[in-house]
Amino acid sequence: MTGETKSSLPDVPLPADSYLSMVLLVDDQVMVCEAVRRALAHHGDLDFHYCTDPLEAIAVAQRVKPTVILQDLVMPGVDGLDLVRQYRKHPALHAVPVIVLSTKEDPSTKSEAFQAGANDYLVKLPDKLELIARVRYHTRAYLDHLQRDEAYRALRESQRELMRANLELERLTRIDGLTGLGNRRYFDEYLAAEWKRCQRTESPLSVLMIDVDHFKRYNDAYGHLAGDDVLKQVAHVIQDGSTRSTDLAARFGGEEFVVILTGVPQEGASHVAERLVQGVRDLNIAHGTDRVTISVGVATAWPDAEGDPARLVNAADLALFRAKNEGRNRLVHAELSPDR
Repeated sequence: MTGETKSSLPDVPLPADSYLSMVLLVDDQVMVCEAVRRALAHHGDLDFHYCTDPLEAIAVAQRVKPTVILQDLVMPGVDGLDLVRQYRKHPALHAVPVIVLSTKEDPSTKSEAFQAGANDYLVKLPDKLELIARVRYHTRAYLDHLQRDEAYRALRESQRELMRANLELERLTRIDGLTGLGNRRYFDEYLAAEWKRCQRTESPLSVLMIDVDHFKRYNDAYGHLAGDDVLKQVAHVIQDGSTRSTDLAARFGGEEFVVILTGVPQEGASHVAERLVQGVRDLNIAHGTDRVTISVGVATAWPDAEGDPARLVNAADLALFRAKNEGRNRLVHAELSPDR
């Protein structure tokens, strides 16, 4: 048999002062239920529910959503302490305060009750003022707990959002907005770091300087929007050609791009450059009577303590200048190789 009055608590906690104390008494004796009801009556902040069938206690508690459970210890067919243990294992009830009611003032019984998960212990029937005081105390503690959990979840979510925003901001500071490649700042940072790493590992480091041939003419003939689209397509080819996780493709500025190849000697860098030149040819983007092409300068160094990564970039840039002078749509190795 069960009996209920008024409405149950909402799922989302509001400020503790806005809530009633929602008391659920689990006791098979109707006379005890009535006595507790009378003790709590005429207090506007106390709402009372009872359950006389201990087998239904979990279901009733889930429906009522109590802020305090008053739990009798001795009931037919069920051990009151086993019920307390069930509350503690239940995901919706594990934090609800439980006040054990017992006819015994025995220390060992009290100890068992607390070990089972009880929050408090009263000898029934308790004094009215003491019962109300303890119900209010445990209700407030429980609601404060709920709100702390809610605040903690909100804080964690806020921290996660901030972390995501910071990561996105960091990504944006390293990415060229038009092409999606690394930007000049990221290139400079990456080159400096890889120079030191290759110095430690005694590995080669190669740089490809890339320029879209006659790009100003293309912009003048087809417009800047079409020019931006060409840069995006060329960037896609360059990105696809930089296949290893340690490779970096970046926009150097304007129609110039750059690729860093770590641990790659000049021969390997040349193969990559050839693929890029051919890949842009294969785009078949019309450019007057011809098609859009690129020129590539290739330079390789074996970094050492006395070396300067700027020399490597400069060597690749000079090789690119030669590629332009020799007719474009090709790759050229650095004339004065920084190789050791």
